[in-house]
Amino acid sequence: MTWLITGGAGYIGAHVARVMADAGERVVALDDLSAGVAHRLPSDIALIQGSSLDGDLLKRTFAEHTVTGVVHLAARKQVGESVAQPARYYQENVGGLATLLDAVAEAGIGRFLFSSSAAVYGNPDVELITEDTPCAPMSPYGETKLAGEWLVRAAGRAHGIATVCLRYFNVAGAAAPELADTGVFNVVPMVFDRLTRDEAPRIFGDDYPTPDGTCVRDYIHVADLADAHLAAARRLAATGTPGVTGATDATRDLTVNIGRGEGVSVRELVTLIGEVTGDTRAALVEPRRPGDAPRAVASAARAAEELGWTARRGVREMVESAWQGWRLHHSG
Repeated sequence: MTWLITGGAGYIGAHVARVMADAGERVVALDDLSAGVAHRLPSDIALIQGSSLDGDLLKRTFAEHTVTGVVHLAARKQVGESVAQPARYYQENVGGLATLLDAVAEAGIGRFLFSSSAAVYGNPDVELITEDTPCAPMSPYGETKLAGEWLVRAAGRAHGIATVCLRYFNVAGAAAPELADTGVFNVVPMVFDRLTRDEAPRIFGDDYPTPDGTCVRDYIHVADLADAHLAAARRLAATGTPGVTGATDATRDLTVNIGRGEGVSVRELVTLIGEVTGDTRAALVEPRRPGDAPRAVASAARAAEELGWTARRGVREMVESAWQGWRLHHSG
């Protein structure tokens, strides 16, 4: 097997690339470096600079590196930006995926792992979100992920490609400081950014129907997420035989939540960040943001059953490792 990882120099992609390579898988990375960082990848992993929208580049890469499976992580992923620029999100997230799947089918590649998101669910009123919970995304970003799943499954049926869609919940932490998230779009780096600028962290709404009034979320360590990709890739390696349609074979089409199955409130998370950083100033409570669900926690049962995977790292380890990375990247 040789795996092409699109978005392989990104925050999540570089973790996945390293875990798979360390486990003995042959890995090639494709990244346009709009958000990725080349030096996140070790020197023995080839990096092709380019986009999944470039069909000719994909064909050359598949042929030159004898690619037999694809892990597709490349995508735009900011909810607010997707609301402001929906056409761009559909073009890059769905259009890029369509171009990639066409190239995969033409090359006879039989295994495809798709990076999806819990954003496909929207705002379900349930204690635990299972993979069968109805999907009702609340942003163009979430819509593109749901449409992407539909497209992946349709291409799998049409071309005999074994597929897995992983629906990530809230990703945090770093396996090593140099691999840490350098963006300020997720809650943990957003709090770090406020503290670094000598400002109090913010909580958007404290009147939700939850134990402490703040939103409850499921946080997953990025290293655990990378391990889940390895488990899914190995499942695909065992089931993906090109040319066999497998339209009724459930093992060739799997959708799985990736989370810990445990909820942490925003206030609990901010308090923990204060303990780790030593900055325990009180958070500012601001009005609710539109579209924030009171609770979004995964059922992790299917991942354990189908992939033999469960999360091993806790929220404190996520915050501590993320803080080490933040200090490395913001030491100046």
